[in-house]
Amino acid sequence: MASAGPAEHGESFLGVERSLGGKRWVARLVDERAAIALAQRAAVPEVVGRVLAARGVGLDDAEGFLDPTLRRALPDPSHLKDMDAGAERLAGAVMGAERIAILGDYDVDGATSAALLRRFLDAVGARSTVYIPDRLREGYGPNADALLKLKEGGASVVVTVDCGTAAHDALAVAADAGLDVIVVDHHVAEARLPRAAAVINPNRLDEESPHRQLAAVGVAFLLCVGLNRALRQAGWYAARPEPDPLAWLDLVALGTVCDVAPLTGLNRVLVAQGLKVMGLRRNPGLRALADVAGMDQAPGAYHAGFVLGPRINAGGRVGEADLGVRLLTTGEEGEARDIAGRLDDLNRERQAIEAAVLKEALALLEAGAGGGDATDGADGADAALVFAAAEGWHPGVIGIVASRLKERFNRPALVVALEGAVATGSGRSVSGVDLGSAVIAARQAGLVAKGGGHAMAAGFTAPVERLGDLRAFIAERVAPGLAEVGTVPRLGLDGALRPAAATAELIAALGRLEPFGVGNAEPRFAIPSARLAYTKVVGGDQNHLRCTLAGADGRRLAAIAFSCMDTELGQALARHDGAPFHIAGRLRENVWQGRSSPQLLIDDAAPAW
Repeated sequence: MASAGPAEHGESFLGVERSLGGKRWVARLVDERAAIALAQRAAVPEVVGRVLAARGVGLDDAEGFLDPTLRRALPDPSHLKDMDAGAERLAGAVMGAERIAILGDYDVDGATSAALLRRFLDAVGARSTVYIPDRLREGYGPNADALLKLKEGGASVVVTVDCGTAAHDALAVAADAGLDVIVVDHHVAEARLPRAAAVINPNRLDEESPHRQLAAVGVAFLLCVGLNRALRQAGWYAARPEPDPLAWLDLVALGTVCDVAPLTGLNRVLVAQGLKVMGLRRNPGLRALADVAGMDQAPGAYHAGFVLGPRINAGGRVGEADLGVRLLTTGEEGEARDIAGRLDDLNRERQAIEAAVLKEALALLEAGAGGGDATDGADGADAALVFAAAEGWHPGVIGIVASRLKERFNRPALVVALEGAVATGSGRSVSGVDLGSAVIAARQAGLVAKGGGHAMAAGFTAPVERLGDLRAFIAERVAPGLAEVGTVPRLGLDGALRPAAATAELIAALGRLEPFGVGNAEPRFAIPSARLAYTKVVGGDQNHLRCTLAGADGRRLAAIAFSCMDTELGQALARHDGAPFHIAGRLRENVWQGRSSPQLLIDDAAPAW
């Protein structure tokens, strides 16, 4: 059974102040009584009650969390400001045979949002087209030239998805030209909204919606529901079948997970139900991509975020911006296979480019040259911002590199590609530090030409000559938040287990808490004072360590640490010399040759003395 642990902000869990992975171990659970009450109310094992309580699930929310259904969770789309105006304008366009253009961002959230709207509009008999701006030539979001070109092509309505909230100038040009623009977005907004027929965004400053965590594809899904209702009320389905927006929840799940939106509240329900739809393999593009990636099991949040998503993203990062949308909207098996193969190739190309840029960025940071800075002192503890900039870096990978640097230094990171007089930057932040608001403030201060984002991610373009001022401005803005959350990485734990307690029944009980992701972390437990009865280096690159953990009672548990042999963790476990370790990890079912058994995926360890 899971044992009680100290509060997250109190003493460290099992006394681990600095693990082999450089982390401080903390208990996720704060209120033991809430855990017991949840277990009793929901009729679940105590360990499941502990995990629920640690994630802030209340007594009245437990049933909905364990059984996430849209019937219970789906809100009336009309609760969002401008939703009815947007749905009515689109309904009129559908029934009036107007051409509707969809302009989306080039990432997975944008691609899935655009594909969802395109598939729904096709299903209701609308005339629609999709346009994805090129990352290198046009940058992020709608631009005046693209909008005017869409109007010249016959579009009278444009729906921007996953972008548009900050595009004041471009949307003003569109409005002056008589083009109706409906913004469907989720990025942080300013008090002043762009000129548009509707701005549907749960993060408008005047918005009262409780669903601020929605990804853009979630907002697009609510628009489809609202548009469906408007068409039904207008009698549009009297002579044609009414589509079911639930049929495209696989796209909603994919975009939500890949945008790293919290898997809580409505997002949790959309993803849980969407993964079920994805498992039916009805979308030819997703089916082809899963086959190319070698997926041979039911899709989960991991597959969406780390298998399918990066391949779709590769098109916008280093290839053709619209490949993702084309994959997700095609009904032709042959075309789906061709695009999936192309995206798979581009993903490998993206990985190579990313590795090269990351290597260069780390070298700059170590040398303190070329604008790079991660440290103010020996270990960088006083630096509020990791910052690296250089000529020749591919703008399509700087966001991923920023994410890698954020993880390495546990503080906000900005990576900037310089080309002539223009700097294109992308940033990632740590929990508790709002980077998007800092970038928006920098734009309002005139330091960037374009910029925005949300708490955990942001992007901008700026004059190179203002880069020093911008860097100082962002660092000053994020410093207070970073001081509050700290720079020492923490590893959250849900309790301690004996090897004998790691059973198939426990794994099945914990499985009811899926899907796991931001806001609903996969449960992690510590095996205290375990001895390594067996170790073996495995894998084609000889970089994984397979182990057998033995508890004080002699009971054993299989375990594996992936990609660890070039780390302090892997070396310490491989050369254990019989010493005991506290081992932290996540329980999984290991299936081999038709037989299944519990296994611990090792995340971290610390000497138990």
